[in-house]
This record gives sequence, structure tokens and C-alpha cells, in this order.
Amino acid sequence: MLKNFDELIAKVKTGKSVRVAVAQADDTEVIKTVKMALDEGIATFYLVGEKEPILKKLEEVGLSEDGEKIKVLHTDDHAAAAAEAVKLVRNGEADVVMKGLIHTATFLKAVLNKEWGLRPGEKALLSHVGVFKLPLYDRFLLLSDAAMIPAPTLDQKVTIINYAVKVAHALDIEEPKVAVLAAVETVSTAMPATIEAAALAVMNRRKQIKGCIVDGPLALDNALSEEAAKHKGIESPVAGKADVLIVPDIEAGNILYKSFTFGAGAKMAGVVVGATAPVVLTSRADSAESKFYSIALAVKMAQV
Repeated sequence: MLKNFDELIAKVKTGKSVRVAVAQADDTEVIKTVKMALDEGIATFYLVGEKEPILKKLEEVGLSEDGEKIKVLHTDDHAAAAAEAVKLVRNGEADVVMKGLIHTATFLKAVLNKEWGLRPGEKALLSHVGVFKLPLYDRFLLLSDAAMIPAPTLDQKVTIINYAVKVAHALDIEEPKVAVLAAVETVSTAMPATIEAAALAVMNRRKQIKGCIVDGPLALDNALSEEAAKHKGIESPVAGKADVLIVPDIEAGNILYKSFTFGAGAKMAGVVVGATAPVVLTSRADSAESKFYSIALAVKMAQV
């Protein structure tokens, strides 16, 4: 089991070589991230966008195009940059696609393109999985979905769990413990999230959801604290030991995600799962460190 980002990076270095295609790489923070990844030897890059500005920013951090570790591909606009980056992955020339300084809608439109995109099927679902290392938690904590699916149905929550478990397995967490979150730990018809959480737990026990242990509904304190669970009389293999948190909707996920990052001082990475290759979809507010960790996470998934 990998427990922190230092362990993740060390493990990535032992795996196969992975190339990352960055859509619209003309951004100082992106180039800083590329340098961090190259310095650590965890990936090589296609940098797609307006060539001259990209070359200038590379020079500012002491890098240059060499054709092996860095190759710059010129495009005239953002849509073309997203298309080119996605096609590099689709054609097998790159293994991971990353969003640079480009609107998320433009980037995802390319990822989901029916003709040359990375969507495995017409109804395929994409989900975001955040990986956090909280100062007071002794291992990684995964969170989904905080970025892609506004109000997931029960069936979509099954997919969200399966994707999160896939990421957990890539982090060498063999049988991740999945806590399906709600406001309370009891099932109530007044709170639909509790009913769906209970249904997901039953589906796991009946082997409809595999590769993990699922329980819910669990309030956040019961998911993270064995003491809190004990005080409430909750007997569960997941309570106080969660590896994965599944939120009821995107609003809860987004608030929790930002609470971890900005309130608890967590280090984090994120990856979008469900495409035919890992997708790095970082926020403009994310630090260069978070972008770097996101690349490392996506590379680890591409190595599996």
C-alpha cells in the first residue's frame, strides 16, 4: 500500500516510461510542473499550443525542446491544442492527456469527441477521483466525485465507486474500504442519500460491487474516526478506517475537496477516470505541486 506522495513517486520511477500530452501548455505553472516531473524522471512530454511562447517559458526555467523528453507541437488556438493532445493519446503516441491553460469545457469536448476522442462508449461516464494526504491521516484518502457528476444516480454511484477502487488499486491498496457518506449514519426516507448508501453497501455484500468493502451511510466523523464510530455504537469494517469517501453529490464533494486542501493543509492529486487513458484535469487554483502529484498519479495508472 502506497501511503504518501513520496512513496508514489518512488514507485512510478520503477515503472515503464510514460509520455504526457499537455493541451495548451503556454502557462508558467504548467511549465514549472513539467520541469518538476522531468527532474524526478517520472514522465516525458508533448507540449501542445503556440510554439514560440512555450519555448520561451521553457527557457525561463532552464529547459528546451530536445525531441526526446520534450517535444513542442504548434497549434493556432485552444480547441486545436486540445484536439491534438487527445489525438496523440488516441493514436498511441502518448499515454496521458493533461489540461493546460484552457477552459475545461473546451478540453473535455475534445476528450469526449465521438470520432477521435477517448470516450470508450456513447454512454461512458467520466468521474473525478481526488487523492489526499491529510496531515493527521496516516495514509492516502480518496474522494469522489467532486468535479464531474452533479447529482449522481444510484447506478452512477456504482460506477463512481468502481472508478475510485481502480485508482485505489493503482496505489496498491488491495481491498480499499469505501465509506458512502451522508449527514447521518442511519437510514431515513427523509434523506435519499442514506437510502442509496445502504443500497450500495448491500450491493457490495452481494458481489455486485467488487474489489473493495463498502459501507454506508456513514457521517464523515464515523468514516474517519474509530473513536467517533465507537461512541455511536457503529460496528463496521469501514468505520474509522476508510480509504475512499463517496459523496452524495458534487456540492458536498467540492466543499469537502476544498476543505481538505485549503483548510486542512492536505497535499493532493486528481485524475479523471472512465476514458481510455488517464486524464489530468487540474484547476487554475491548484499549486504546481498538486499538478505534479496529479501527473505522478496519472502516470502510475498508465503503468498498471
